[in-house]
Amino acid sequence: MTDFCPSENIYNLIPRDEVTVPKASRYTSTFREQVKQEAQKNKCSNKTMGPAKVEVPCPKDYLQKHSKELKMQERSVMFDFSEKTERCVVDEKRKPAVPRRTEQPIMGVQTKKNFITTNATEAILGVPKKPEHIFVDSRKGDKHPLETSGLVPKYIKRKDYGVTPEYICKRKEEVIRAQEEYDNYVRERLRQGAMKQLSEEERTSVLEGLKKNWDELHHEYQGLSVVIDTPPKKIHKERLEAQMRQLERDIELIERHRIIYIAN
Repeated sequence: MTDFCPSENIYNLIPRDEVTVPKASRYTSTFREQVKQEAQKNKCSNKTMGPAKVEVPCPKDYLQKHSKELKMQERSVMFDFSEKTERCVVDEKRKPAVPRRTEQPIMGVQTKKNFITTNATEAILGVPKKPEHIFVDSRKGDKHPLETSGLVPKYIKRKDYGVTPEYICKRKEEVIRAQEEYDNYVRERLRQGAMKQLSEEERTSVLEGLKKNWDELHHEYQGLSVVIDTPPKKIHKERLEAQMRQLERDIELIERHRIIYIAN
């Protein structure tokens, strides 16, 4: 195979730089300091002599019967002896007493609320309720909110809608910059005389010669015997296949590239 791959090859014209992949930084949790503080907090509180000593309860303060039951709030009762009949006066937290039969009500004070007028005013001045946006996903009428279903195109309301992403712009700039650097490199090499561009006639002649060589090898390959049972026949067949495969790669490369440079 070394006879068909000389040291001077069109694949090795442009030197390639070694690409070093930077090593990713090690992951560090944002809760690292908080975990350290919590681990050190109260870590050695009972390390020396067991639990901390507390005051022993007094024997006189024993649990008595019905001590934990709820008790009714005591009322402060007073008696009014100003009139002939005694009347019990309780504290201000309780409701006032029922009025007596001889007492006259206060006139001119409306204590009843007119609910008809109030409800009508609220209905007239109130803001109408907007219907809820829902969608039904079954024949039984199962309803779900439409806002959180993903069916509403919210993306068209974003500020960056229709704008080309930044990474695509950067990638285009990098491609244009790389193409300019390559063109400058080729122009400089051509100016120095180290490379020569193949003309269209030379490229066509080289392509026709490669195809002619492939036809000859293919004709010879078709003339091989059907039964290949000896080592020389196998080596000859493998050599023909390798030569035809290399010619196919060269033909494909020349057909794909219209401009070809070779070293002087």
